[in-house]
Amino acid sequence: MSEKTDPRPCSDCDNSVDRRRFLTTTAGLALAGTTTAMLVRGSMVHAAPTPKSAAETVVGELYTTLTADQKKAVALAWDDPRRTRVNANWHVVSQTIGDFFNKSQQDLIRQVVKDITSEDGYERLMKQMEDDYGGFPEYSIAIFGDPAKGPFEFELTGRHLTLRADGNSVPGAAFGGPLVYGHGEQGNLKDNLFSHLTVRANEVFKALDSDQRKKALLSDAPGETAVQLRKNVDKIPGIAGSDLSKDQQKLVKAVLKDMLSTYREEDVSEAMEILKAGGGIESTRFAFYSGEDIDNDKVWDVWRIESPTVVCHFRGAPHVHAYINIQRRSS
Repeated sequence: MSEKTDPRPCSDCDNSVDRRRFLTTTAGLALAGTTTAMLVRGSMVHAAPTPKSAAETVVGELYTTLTADQKKAVALAWDDPRRTRVNANWHVVSQTIGDFFNKSQQDLIRQVVKDITSEDGYERLMKQMEDDYGGFPEYSIAIFGDPAKGPFEFELTGRHLTLRADGNSVPGAAFGGPLVYGHGEQGNLKDNLFSHLTVRANEVFKALDSDQRKKALLSDAPGETAVQLRKNVDKIPGIAGSDLSKDQQKLVKAVLKDMLSTYREEDVSEAMEILKAGGGIESTRFAFYSGEDIDNDKVWDVWRIESPTVVCHFRGAPHVHAYINIQRRSS
């Protein structure tokens, strides 16, 4: 069966990009036998998940329970182009969890989601799924490759959500590739599950002096799916982390950690190691965009953290779409 797009109208949710634009440096790096450590610009990163991590172990168990008919639908080839698609509003396959899997299999899928998220992140995403599309059973999953042989990747998709578990099958790419999350509630309201991130980001802006604010505040944001690593890092917009005080740098790091706090520690640790290997907070640029200020209150609802190895794009207007892409650069 082919992928499907969420039929609910949302002009803001129909942007799509081929993940090959994100992972051009890693397309040839997927290896059947991955190790716990990987080389990142001369540093050894030991934090990445492995095929034996909790979530990946459950993915392997789930795979063994699939019937022949189920495998035809959701067990896809590693090089299937659906693995490389990024969209805030789509289903990787047309079959949904609630309709296509038995109770035991649904429990395994739910366990995978628990294992790739933090405790708070799991509860937050379960509520997001309920609010935005009727709940966890309405989302879809696919398994690319064979977990027993590798490389492989579990992917859950649906409205405002993409989750991955790959056991480091795509070495150098934190989380196994770009992630998407969001929430359909207006982005500046407390009912939005991620509005606290805009509050946190604006703490950085408040800490800037007038000259710094001129560098940080821009007019029109780039397209929300334009989150591939830039070839020319000199073109990254916003105020440079190296131009910030140590206290201001700590605030930027806190924003980044809050953006990642939804996910399991293995993935977050790998992401932070990749940031460090790429120059750390000093290498980042933080940009705020005035073009989409929901209440014209100068609480900036759209902002972006970018470095040679990190792109985090947060769009809180009119509702939240957030994209995270963290990967090492090719040598």
